[in-house]
Amino acid sequence: MNILKAFWRRLTSPSKVAVGLVLFMGFMGGLLFWGAFNTGMEATNTEEFCSGCHAPIVKEIRETVHFANRSGVRAICSDCHVPHNWTDKIVRKVQASKELVAFAMGTISTEEKFKERRGYLANREWHRMKENDSQECRNCHNFEYMDFSEQGPRSVKQHSTALASGEKTCVDCHKGIAHKLPDMKDVEGWQ
Repeated sequence: MNILKAFWRRLTSPSKVAVGLVLFMGFMGGLLFWGAFNTGMEATNTEEFCSGCHAPIVKEIRETVHFANRSGVRAICSDCHVPHNWTDKIVRKVQASKELVAFAMGTISTEEKFKERRGYLANREWHRMKENDSQECRNCHNFEYMDFSEQGPRSVKQHSTALASGEKTCVDCHKGIAHKLPDMKDVEGWQ
């Protein structure tokens, strides 16, 4: 009984060394968790990771201006499909976990199955980008720095009116900018 009382007394009044050790271990554990979490987040932002399920799509982007261009700037999947700011990135990663489940269940596990669902997937992505005002596009393309003298008349008209007013966002006009378009007959506003 005395042993239990002594043990309880020791637990309820720890030494300064014990408190310091617990705080230090908590701090180190937090650093290790944060490092592992960030490493995992960055690993899922690579083209290699994306091509594990979306190989046909990754091949397509290699034929676009976002992959090879005169300026040497290359966009990868996560540049356009994962927001850059941390909070929105976490939300997007949670949303994207459904895609991993769909692939594991075989819903999009082959190129044929992917093509069947391509229209649905594209519409879902366009809706998401419309809702966030094409945030991913704006990470690289800033309206304030657009040089209208380098654009065609139609682009100048659209950028200086609909985009400037907030009436439209990038994805309203630039669907398929880096991917082949699905069948567009049911897409509203598409001619």
